[in-house]
Amino acid sequence: MTGIEAGYLGDCVGRPVPVPLPWMDDWDGGDMWATPDESREHLLGLYRAVWAHSDESIARLPLDAPATVAWWPPERRATTFGHLLVRVVAETAQHAGHADIVRELIDGRGGRDHDDLGDADWWSAYVAKLQAAADTFR
Repeated sequence: MTGIEAGYLGDCVGRPVPVPLPWMDDWDGGDMWATPDESREHLLGLYRAVWAHSDESIARLPLDAPATVAWWPPERRATTFGHLLVRVVAETAQHAGHADIVRELIDGRGGRDHDDLGDADWWSAYVAKLQAAADTFR
């Protein structure tokens, strides 16, 4: 999300982030993974700095402010800050969903309504049913 926010809510509206993003000089997908020398504190600090910059963009720019996305096809590059803000919200939701799936794999609990749906035996049977369905595609 650091790169997404820095790009869409910073660069695309003429407000580049004031902190160096390590993957920008030689992008090789480096915003998708942490290197061994990047601590959790470093990565969270980097995101928090970009997050603060995004908040400033939201406070300063009207939704109809012009924006340009250099990596989009030329015929679609011109857009608005509002469009990019909606895109960032959608990206955030998608990534939060991925994080929730990882959390479920770690703690074995489904979403907030986990306990409303069934007890441990019900969930075991449900997961087995899903696994059996998925296994048919191997």
